[in-house]
Amino acid sequence: MTHAQAMLETHPIGADLDNAKLLGCIEACYDCAQSCTACADACLGEEDVAMVRRCIRLCQDCADVCIATGRILSRQTEYDAGMTRAALDACAQACRICADECERHAGHHEHCRVCAEACRHCERACAELLVAFS
Repeated sequence: MTHAQAMLETHPIGADLDNAKLLGCIEACYDCAQSCTACADACLGEEDVAMVRRCIRLCQDCADVCIATGRILSRQTEYDAGMTRAALDACAQACRICADECERHAGHHEHCRVCAEACRHCERACAELLVAFS
């Protein structure tokens, strides 16, 4: 059991969402944020930093959005579905944009391939949780 799972299960106010999907999305957000942070740093270590400048920017932006979304999803007290939907939508879009850019560099930089994979996973997790609202 992860700490995120234990926190969801022990919270005195239960989530109105499928706990498995909620947990999966929280974990995907934090994993993606870490991958994007590491990818941006690895891009800075590349010989031709100018070639990956946009990738660095998008990775940093995506990491910030993923962290914010993971934090919003982790809060259950006074839950607001509109805020959650907005965060999930923004996160899915940020992940899609970042993955598209990282995939452009994946043939030359393995860290970009790994980051794109994490972004796609998070994008799917956000989309699945958004469907749970319907």
